[in-house]
Amino acid sequence: RLPAGFLGSVEQRVEMLFVEPGLRGRGIGTALMEDFGSRHPEILLDVNEQNTAARIFYARRGFEVVGRSPLDGAGQPYPLLHLRRVRAGGAGTGQTA
Repeated sequence: RLPAGFLGSVEQRVEMLFVEPGLRGRGIGTALMEDFGSRHPEILLDVNEQNTAARIFYARRGFEVVGRSPLDGAGQPYPLLHLRRVRAGGAGTGQTA
């Protein structure tokens, strides 16, 4: 049996999130992000600026654009948006839980 999806990370940075295309929209990506977020008060990630579906997915989960790069990680002309989400009471919010 193949996995329905996976999340790859380094510390609080999500490096990849993949959900099998035929299973998208069933809460798998959300569950993976919620599990990861339960262990990391601050989450950082990059998303291709042209990937509208991913941008909407992350925006609905509280991510904000904190920067932009004109090139992707391989130096190709595919702009990246740098996103960040801080859980209430997490690092840098000034709030307490």
